[in-house]
Amino acid sequence: MKLQDETLKEIVESLTQWIRDEMEKIGGKKMILGISGGKDSSVVAALGVRALGRENVIGVLMPKGEQIDIDFSYDICEFLGIENVTVPIDNISKEYLKTLEKLPKSLMPEISNDTSINLSPRIRMTILYAISQSIEKSRVVHTGNLSEKWIGYTTVYGDNTGAFSPLGSFTSDEVIQIGRFLNLPEKFIVKPPADGLTGKTDEMVIGFSYDTLNKYIRTGEIDDLKIKEKIDKMYNYSRFKFTPIPIFPNDLPIKE
Repeated sequence: MKLQDETLKEIVESLTQWIRDEMEKIGGKKMILGISGGKDSSVVAALGVRALGRENVIGVLMPKGEQIDIDFSYDICEFLGIENVTVPIDNISKEYLKTLEKLPKSLMPEISNDTSINLSPRIRMTILYAISQSIEKSRVVHTGNLSEKWIGYTTVYGDNTGAFSPLGSFTSDEVIQIGRFLNLPEKFIVKPPADGLTGKTDEMVIGFSYDTLNKYIRTGEIDDLKIKEKIDKMYNYSRFKFTPIPIFPNDLPIKE
């Protein structure tokens, strides 16, 4: 969906104030976020600078092994003038996997591919929260967008986590438009989204384009019925990732 400049201006102004309000609600002052060098983390970091000041935004780079696009992450931090730190996770991931391999084969015959892929986002989020808890009044902020959320392309207790989500109601193409309105360099907002783990782009992994998905989200229109079926299945299957943990109801009294 193409947004008009006036609409983008209203969105950016509202997002800026919303971030300030959310931080105030939770007693936060500094924003902590993972920096990938792609559009989502770049836009959230830019909004954070606008809302809180660059001195209150800290970017954490967490490459796993050799990351060929790591320069994008360093460059956006330099462009925005935010403090940043690099925490490689390769050795941490290997130690986790070594520990899992020691489990009884009767319990877990092998480590699944899904386990291996989702381990890294969870390690990264653990690092973000560890850093945040040691920096006074800092809060971890979620950087995902609506397109990823729609199909559940996110890891529970990994990149699906954060104190609040500035981009959670915007599709990937709308995030690009917001980034352009914020005058971010094109290389950050048009970089093909990838998890940095599988060696593939997001679109290669999910099997359809974000353009197709975003049009379907906003208009309900889609030409390929097989892709529609796949999107609907991914949507329905992944709703558990975005609902509160179910709590057993009972009638015992609670202090009011």
